[in-house]
Amino acid sequence: MFSRHQVASYVKYNTYDKEKSRKWRKDVLRVQNWLYLSECDQYVCGYGRYLSFQYERKQRSENEYNSTVRVYECEDCRGCPYRDRCVKSEDEDAIRRIYVNRNLEELKKEARERLNSETGQEMRKKRPVEVESVYGDIKGNYGVRRFLLRGLQKVTTEWGLHCIGHNMRKLVTVLG
Repeated sequence: MFSRHQVASYVKYNTYDKEKSRKWRKDVLRVQNWLYLSECDQYVCGYGRYLSFQYERKQRSENEYNSTVRVYECEDCRGCPYRDRCVKSEDEDAIRRIYVNRNLEELKKEARERLNSETGQEMRKKRPVEVESVYGDIKGNYGVRRFLLRGLQKVTTEWGLHCIGHNMRKLVTVLG
């Protein structure tokens, strides 16, 4: 739960708000809503079909993060009356395959528990506004559409100056 510095994170992950919606929780096609049978390492889809573990593979994301993904395949997808809703491929022999990142799911579970705790609810009340409004303000109201400098270090410095300017403008409006 805590990092090596004993600091807990109360930041919402990308699907946190969607997961709380009734539509998300009732969707039988979402793997998050499926039953997992740990004793036989299988998932039971929303239509009662079993997906068995096939293999593990390593994958690298666009931002070069390495992760291990477990691949599960449906045993009897071909006879399923809901196959057209579940399998996106036009191929008749295609079956439902899911990719599960256990580490990511465990981290989301920990984050969800922290966010839903009393402390997490208090923290979210104090900071309900997303940070995207700051980017929109800097971009839309102050015309920062692109960086003037090149190179990661220079761009980081330039962005830092824009942030300092934004914070000073906020301070002037509060104190002024």
